[in-house]
Amino acid sequence: MYRHIIRLVKSILGVILIIIGVISGFIPIIQGWIFVLAGLLLLGVKEKTIKGWVKDAKEWLKSLKF
Repeated sequence: MYRHIIRLVKSILGVILIIIGVISGFIPIIQGWIFVLAGLLLLGVKEKTIKGWVKDAKEWLKSLKF
């Protein structure tokens, strides 16, 4: 029961973060991509498509060699 509630909260929080990220992308003061990335990471725990995107993003960041 608690797992379902935690999963639901993570999904809702992930969607909210993505929405905030998209909206804040148009505001020059706030960096929107940070919120989008955090939302994708929360949603990517179970979703195969988003998990693939996160994996590709991690590989891309490694290729930049920060």
